[in-house]
Amino acid sequence: MAEPCTSKPMLSIILVNWNTREILRNCLQSIYTYTVGLPFEVFVVDNGSSDGSAQMVRENYPQVILIANSDNKGFAAANNQALALAKGDYVLLLNSDTYLIDNSLLKAVEFAERHPEAGMIGCRVLNADGTLQPTCFQYPSLLNLFLGAFYLPKLFPKSRFFGRERMTWWKRDDLREVEVITGCFLLVRAEVIRQIGFLDESFFMYGEETDWCYRACQAGWKLLFTPEARIVHLGGASSRQNRPEMMLQLRGSILLFIKKHRSRAEYCLSCLLVGLFFALRAPYWFLRGLLVQSERKQSIMTAETYWKGAFRALLGADGLRKKAKPKGERV
Repeated sequence: MAEPCTSKPMLSIILVNWNTREILRNCLQSIYTYTVGLPFEVFVVDNGSSDGSAQMVRENYPQVILIANSDNKGFAAANNQALALAKGDYVLLLNSDTYLIDNSLLKAVEFAERHPEAGMIGCRVLNADGTLQPTCFQYPSLLNLFLGAFYLPKLFPKSRFFGRERMTWWKRDDLREVEVITGCFLLVRAEVIRQIGFLDESFFMYGEETDWCYRACQAGWKLLFTPEARIVHLGGASSRQNRPEMMLQLRGSILLFIKKHRSRAEYCLSCLLVGLFFALRAPYWFLRGLLVQSERKQSIMTAETYWKGAFRALLGADGLRKKAKPKGERV
């Protein structure tokens, strides 16, 4: 088992938590069990949990640097709290609903050392049953929003064109330069952070890593995916509690990214496409609620949320984001 870091850490690991005490415990246990040969420090930023998460960290992992917030400050703001204190040559954003299965952190850092052109690095992510969980994707765009609105990536997952945004055809089994690295495991060179700054807190949840990756690329850094390192990601341990509202938040964050980095015309058209995305899905959930009695309440609620999304999207990013009350990590 790894010993507490008594010298300057090479890696600073940041976990943001909201009411996932036991999952967080497992994540921390895996870090301290498998990570050897690498000086590291661990931050846990607890976003006002009510399940005793902060107390568990204090009692069981006194070596962890705990930041206990009284309320949910959002994913970006919580990470920024730890980023301001991190001392490592590299910083790792790691979801609390992940766990290591080998010495992946050392492998990731060693890969970064061999590739000084890489400002940010992603790894191979697995589901709990060992199957592949696709990570890394393209920036939001009009074309990607159009394809997604009409289910085309799901209908043709092996197509390099229809599956372009999520790269659904790629098995994540080779080294590759990518546009966006998924935030469940995002290794960042400290030099990059000093150059481009912290996460944009306008993104309360979702989209913050997309914006960060874009800014790193604009600053001249490469973003690389390596299959050498791997983790297990359970996926949305907090946010699945309110998945329909989380979909509004996700789409709102996509619009915010486009508003920030693209033209006014592209932003306006994107709002229409996001509205279409919700409008095409609402009838399905309404009919499902009528036909499947055991799922009636949840399906009707989903349909209502999607109808709201169809209209709110016409108001832009804030129309989707201002009424959603997200808590926790990501889907």
